[in-house]
Amino acid sequence: MLSFAGPAGAGKTTLLAEVRHLAREQECTTLFARGGENEQSSAFYVLRQLLQPLLASYTESERHNVLGDWYSIVGPVLGLCPAADSAEPDPQGVRDGLDWLVTNVAVSRGSLVVVLDDAHWADPESLTWLSSFAGRVDDLPVLVVVAYRPDEVPDIPRAFGDMLSRNRMRPLDLAPLSPAAVTTLVARELGPDAEVDEEFGREAWKITGGNPFETVELAVAVREEGLAPTRENAPQLHDMSGAMSGAGVLDRLERMGTSVVRMAWAVAVLGTEASASLAASVAGLSPTEAGEALDRLAAAEIVRGVERPEFGHPLIATAVYRDIPPAMRVALHGKAAWELIEAGRGAAVASRHLLETHPEEDEWVAGHLQEAAREYLRTGAPDAARRCLDRALREPPPAEMKATVLYELGSPALLYDPSVTVNHLRAALEEPLLGKDMRVDAVIRLARSLAHAGQVREAAEVLAAEAQATTDPRIRLRMHTEHFLRAAFTAEEEDGPGRSRLLTQLAQRLTGRDLTERYALGLRAWDAMVRGEPAAIALDHAERALGSGLSWTDQHWGSEVPMLLALTFMYCDRPERAEELFAEGIADSERKGWRGGQLAIGYTLLGYVRYRTGRLSDAEDFARAGLWAADRVGSGTPAQWYAVSTLIEILLARGQVDAAQELAVRYAFGKPFPPVVIIPDAQAVLGELRLAQGAHGEAVEELAAVGRRLDRRGVHNPAWCPWQPNLALATSDTSPQRARHLAKEAVQRAERFGTESAIGQALYAAGRVHDGPESADLLQKAVGHLEKSPSVYELACALVDLGAAMRRTGRLVQAAESLYRGVEVASSCGADAVVAKARRELADAGLRPRRLGIHR
Repeated sequence: MLSFAGPAGAGKTTLLAEVRHLAREQECTTLFARGGENEQSSAFYVLRQLLQPLLASYTESERHNVLGDWYSIVGPVLGLCPAADSAEPDPQGVRDGLDWLVTNVAVSRGSLVVVLDDAHWADPESLTWLSSFAGRVDDLPVLVVVAYRPDEVPDIPRAFGDMLSRNRMRPLDLAPLSPAAVTTLVARELGPDAEVDEEFGREAWKITGGNPFETVELAVAVREEGLAPTRENAPQLHDMSGAMSGAGVLDRLERMGTSVVRMAWAVAVLGTEASASLAASVAGLSPTEAGEALDRLAAAEIVRGVERPEFGHPLIATAVYRDIPPAMRVALHGKAAWELIEAGRGAAVASRHLLETHPEEDEWVAGHLQEAAREYLRTGAPDAARRCLDRALREPPPAEMKATVLYELGSPALLYDPSVTVNHLRAALEEPLLGKDMRVDAVIRLARSLAHAGQVREAAEVLAAEAQATTDPRIRLRMHTEHFLRAAFTAEEEDGPGRSRLLTQLAQRLTGRDLTERYALGLRAWDAMVRGEPAAIALDHAERALGSGLSWTDQHWGSEVPMLLALTFMYCDRPERAEELFAEGIADSERKGWRGGQLAIGYTLLGYVRYRTGRLSDAEDFARAGLWAADRVGSGTPAQWYAVSTLIEILLARGQVDAAQELAVRYAFGKPFPPVVIIPDAQAVLGELRLAQGAHGEAVEELAAVGRRLDRRGVHNPAWCPWQPNLALATSDTSPQRARHLAKEAVQRAERFGTESAIGQALYAAGRVHDGPESADLLQKAVGHLEKSPSVYELACALVDLGAAMRRTGRLVQAAESLYRGVEVASSCGADAVVAKARRELADAGLRPRRLGIHR
């Protein structure tokens, strides 16, 4: 990746033109785009410039082939196809699709050169993609070349700064031309026979500072004045300095007449959207007048091209645009928007012009801005959508439209500042013309926004108030269900047992006839599981909730309940069902282009399922994939906490305590914990890490705090959070009686839940805190239960500890058999530390470790 920096007119555009020329000579595929001062609000404006010409050279079938499964996600972004009404891919999904497309082009067509001029004016969506993609170019036959103005730094989008810093890119600064170079350039512009005196050239250099654009403009003025480039005429150059920085162009335009000026204004307003016919309509000229004006502009080298006119240099475009009288500029933008919409180009294309108009209570403007926002959401550009809706609100629109605009400003896809979203949604709910369905959704969005901001109690109050106010029993059930859902993910609540009793009573009356009832049944299944009720009860509610299936991408419900149901099956010893549901959900998310936090959590929890079934190597791979995806979403997000917490547990199971600690330090994994429940509980995982490190005092502190919190909530299932078994292990040396009491209570809770895994794991912990024959007896029972469970890793641990207990009591034959089986099982699931422990026990027993041909 190369970056060239220099002030306006320093020669960046000429340099990039030479790069493109060299690329074509080398038969490279070349993509080119230029940022536009007035186009920064148009999402993916630069990307369309880069990719549309290339894709236009493909047949329709070739476009489908090069985009593959990404066609329906990336196609609308690039104008290849309309977006589906139901599709709202997240920005990360769109960026991943663009990565796929450009990588595919680079690999299939050979060397690829991506050139971006005036990057400081590129739209944020395009720059964000380029910033992430640039980090991959070292592994691809790709050259990315960008040029920008460092003096525009205060106005440079954050994404551009991120691109420079992320890729550790030191810009190559373009130095001013030397006096000799300025003399040569002036001579070239004056004509092949011109002989420029050295003193004349040096004076030109002093005036222009060696700026190539200003040198050319000065030379043009010299040529038009008919001034001979001699030593004697050098002083007169000072009188022509007004020709520089575009002022000379404006003077030339004025001399060309009104029609030419109007055409230049239209081209400046339209930018890359300019065509001869569209510019003529915006300028209010007949085709004949427009053609003559464009011919004169081209002859004067102010614009290039006639059918698709563009200014010869960005400085010219800037100078012409800024010279338009403000009132006329606003009117021209309004005219351009109308023409684009009439031409069928769509509201999103016209939106950048509508954003430049003044609010006038125009329903037409507000309506098309609202439609533009919807188009942007369907192409994964929520920031652009928010800009359009904010502007539509300032119009202001009629009352009924205002209610929907406020509602749409509260869309989950637009959540960037919870307090702003909360204000919009509260305002929407105060609008009397807000529709019934929108009102329900607005209340739910408001509650979710409040919860996202950590205002969980306020979220509950909003839902409770709406449930009390409505006379519709279905709406009341929906409010209660949403309340239960918020509580399910909340670490602290005032009356967890009371909420569970209400949910139990409610579920008894439900048949699962619609989504609201099925989601409520799903929450009842999860609640029954974490409370430690018999697993059969949780499974019955889970099956009824699933029915024919629940979508992860239902924008009205979200993915939380389908994920909780999959985890319920896992904890109830049905991991194959859990894996099936996670695979379906992940595929559904990827198909819709949802590759943000939801996909990160999906990969993480699929890794957790693999961990619970003893496939530790696979589990680590999935958890790391989840963490990678979560890192792209942002720091400190719930997705990142889930991933770090899960990966620490997996690393501990693999015996990699130092790696787990390094991960915890890198992500500042510890207090204060986020106000949402982490699966597995983050504080409990931290306690487990401290236990593995031998810091028993710290482990006791963390685990006891978890126990107090969960007991208050009525959460008693050791299969979900084994704080009791781990606390028993942490206190076994200092308080053996307390340890045995904790282990016994954990066994009782596990027996109430009733799964083989839960009972076996609790008995295993009990065996570890007892001594002598009692320990061996408990471990033998644990192995018996774990052999009938999917908990392969825990079985390996129990077998090895059982063998060690038998060795200590002199039963060497039984010890050897248990240890050898422990080695085999531990090796099969990648538990290297357990294998090492078993082989030490075999060595202490005077037995030779068995050679195994096990491949992992």
